[in-house]
Amino acid sequence: MHSEENNSRRKFIKLAAIGSAAIGAAPLAQAFATNQTTDNLQNPGNKIPARKGKSVMGLRCEPLQTVRIGIIGLGMRGSQAVIRLLQVEGVEIRAIADVVEKNIKESNKKITDSGFKPAAEYTEEEGWKKICERDDIDLVYQCTPWLMHTPVSVYAMKHGKHAACEVPSAVTLAECWELVNTAEETQRHFMMLENCCYDFFEMNTLNMARNGVFGEIYHAEGAYIHDLRWLKFMKEGGYYNRWRLDFSKLHTGNPYPTHGLGPVAQVMGINRGDRFDYLSSISTNQIGMTLYAREKFGTDSPDARQPYKLGDMNTTVIRTVKGKTIMIQHDTTSPRPYNRIHCLSGTKGMAIKYPEEQIALEPNAHEFLKKDDFDALMKKYEHPLATQIGAKAKKVGGHGGMDFIMDYRLIYCLRKGLPLDQDVYDAAAWCSIVPLSEKSVLNRGNSIDIPDFTRGAWETATPWPIVTID
Repeated sequence: MHSEENNSRRKFIKLAAIGSAAIGAAPLAQAFATNQTTDNLQNPGNKIPARKGKSVMGLRCEPLQTVRIGIIGLGMRGSQAVIRLLQVEGVEIRAIADVVEKNIKESNKKITDSGFKPAAEYTEEEGWKKICERDDIDLVYQCTPWLMHTPVSVYAMKHGKHAACEVPSAVTLAECWELVNTAEETQRHFMMLENCCYDFFEMNTLNMARNGVFGEIYHAEGAYIHDLRWLKFMKEGGYYNRWRLDFSKLHTGNPYPTHGLGPVAQVMGINRGDRFDYLSSISTNQIGMTLYAREKFGTDSPDARQPYKLGDMNTTVIRTVKGKTIMIQHDTTSPRPYNRIHCLSGTKGMAIKYPEEQIALEPNAHEFLKKDDFDALMKKYEHPLATQIGAKAKKVGGHGGMDFIMDYRLIYCLRKGLPLDQDVYDAAAWCSIVPLSEKSVLNRGNSIDIPDFTRGAWETATPWPIVTID
């Protein structure tokens, strides 16, 4: 299976690079057609490969006075990353890569307009490799389609670079282990850029949880409910060559779990005192994409006749080794308001973010706090990062400021030689839900074991603290 997955990834990278005009009738969907869905009766969670390097739990690397960055992928996410990173102290963007020349030129103009030297430009098919091979790059920052995330990150680490990439960082178990093994062998940082961990309510409730406001948290809920039909089907200006739509044609389960999962996993000490044990996952039928395509393009259009495997709503329930539960949902098809839920349920109370930020606490947990009490609690437990750089983050932007806080904290840790807030074990555990939820869905919702990517290090690691900056 591993070799076939690698062949599929290589095919995708090539197709993504040369573009739809050059490949004619060969759709990107072919690149997503790995056989990870065919062995759904196999339970992969019990297979823990031997460690070749050493653990990177709490990894500290040499401090970098200036973090020299190479950015790969300058589309919707990458172009905004350029704007944010230019406003973080101690950053130089040395090289940029994208297969669309217009994206390169626009990003370099942002760099020079900010008073920096222009970055080296790479537009060829494997220009990203040249960035990883440069000797003046410390961090490879990647915002590409999903199937490029692992190969680019692995190549970067093997060339001595720290790596950061957009979510999800892996879509197969083999990729999850490849990221872990490479980080351990190279002793380089890897961070999946899960920005929702840095949203203001999520940070504040993390602080509350660490201070015992909710008691012992035994259940949490998260989601990614976001109507993306218009964007998936957009032929120009959306996902490059409609790669996200292609994934929906061939896979079910939850392909995008980390926005809802990451923040609650940090609260519950996953990989640091507890870990995921197993999951069960079920999906509805696929309805919405076909209906949308019929209404948008006509009943006889190729998009309307195309089968799609991704169920409209997926619900995955995870049980931890210590007997706690997490419910994660995914729906990018239904006409519903945006919702990540972010619900924490404990022995003394609960918090929920959507559709409105609310908290309920003993002894009156049958109703939510009044606004004045809620505001006072939020002020008391405001996360230090929100206090220190929250105002600037909201000004710079990026999903209300959380993207800037994420970037700022990443660069801060690299400059100070500190462990990162999210490490490779977090990325692997959170992303393992992508293939394992699919396996469960295809096996009538039966439980699937989740591997221990830390290889036992979770038992002595402590939950992530409330971090700050100087």
